[in-house]
Amino acid sequence: MAVSSSLSAVLVPSLVACSSAGLQFSSKSSVNVHSFARGEILGNGLNVSVAAARPQSSAASTRLSSVAPTCKLAVGDPLPPLSLKDQDGREIKLSKFRGRPLILYFYPANETPGCTKQACSFRDSYEDYRKLGATVVGVSGDSPESHKAFKAKYNLPYTLLSDEGNKVRKAFGVPADFFGALAGRQTYVVNRQGIITLIYNNQFQPEKHVPETLKVLQA
Repeated sequence: MAVSSSLSAVLVPSLVACSSAGLQFSSKSSVNVHSFARGEILGNGLNVSVAAARPQSSAASTRLSSVAPTCKLAVGDPLPPLSLKDQDGREIKLSKFRGRPLILYFYPANETPGCTKQACSFRDSYEDYRKLGATVVGVSGDSPESHKAFKAKYNLPYTLLSDEGNKVRKAFGVPADFFGALAGRQTYVVNRQGIITLIYNNQFQPEKHVPETLKVLQA
């Protein structure tokens, strides 16, 4: 799938296009899928954790392809350079975090129950990330002004980036839930060299993104 010219300044050809059959990660990647019914909306949810050390089962692949849309980034891929405005309206390049681990998490929207819980979970564990030399960055389609109010209200110690129009979310291939009605909740762990080492997707247990990412950093 070609990247549109409007994104050419944001993304580079390192994006990996996947087939329409579903998520297809690199040969060294794996996918674990679980079903559960809890969170902001009751129903079947998608919980995908991708890590090179775990084998992939054909059953998991079949279940995943039936519910997930296409993707473009996989474990082992470099994080493409991107630039978005932060909560203060400043243009922030993710390349500035190169040389330290990065937790880049995409979430649906400010001030929703699950997103507030997730944001506060990252806040409460921020010292653990800091001790590991990692940076936490949240991304949603909210405006910089909305991010500034959300950050101040909950005393969030990390940067929030505004992806208005969800162009970067779509280009990364963050899968949506409920047939596209609910923006996906997906976290990327990026190592010091700028390589993605974990892709974790769990819409309905937002607080689990913290222990899953810490586990990778502590390994």
